[in-house]
Amino acid sequence: MNVNGVTNTAATQNYPAANHKNEKPEENKSPANNSGVVYEPSNAGKAQKYKPDAETIARLKADTDARKSQLMELVRKMISGQGNAQNKADSIWSLLREGKLSPDAATRDQAIKDIGEDGYWGVSQTSQRILDFAKALTGGDPKKIDEMQRAFEKGYKMAEKTWGGKLPDISQKTFDAVIDGFKKMKEEMGIA
Repeated sequence: MNVNGVTNTAATQNYPAANHKNEKPEENKSPANNSGVVYEPSNAGKAQKYKPDAETIARLKADTDARKSQLMELVRKMISGQGNAQNKADSIWSLLREGKLSPDAATRDQAIKDIGEDGYWGVSQTSQRILDFAKALTGGDPKKIDEMQRAFEKGYKMAEKTWGGKLPDISQKTFDAVIDGFKKMKEEMGIA
């Protein structure tokens, strides 16, 4: 009986018969004679599980809380030195926005250091913290990067509303650095 030509003698004549009697077992085991393929199971079909990086999130929150307290202390010192200026203003934000505060030299110097190029509240460090926080929240899931970017943009608009208008230049530079960071993150993940 012919099964798809496999048992047909004409088909088997095209392939020489193997001579297994004269082969030594060691010959088949040498790397030079090993032309077989090794099967390695892939992760295709298996869904990757992403988890938020709780340790990084907690560290970033704690660091930001501590630094925010320091910043608030600087602002409190500035306001307390202004006497009744605070009572005449609608809010602390309007005092800051309108530049109606005159800090003492030490407070001013500390603020300049903090928002400087290498400062904790400077563009580079602040934008990197925002991106690290976003990445930690996604657990590395590339599908959530756009969601993180939209949340950041929404938060920025909320900050402008609280501020009472356009945020200072340093905030806009930080915004731009974060958006650039999200673009680079997407490119690195192959989702640009």
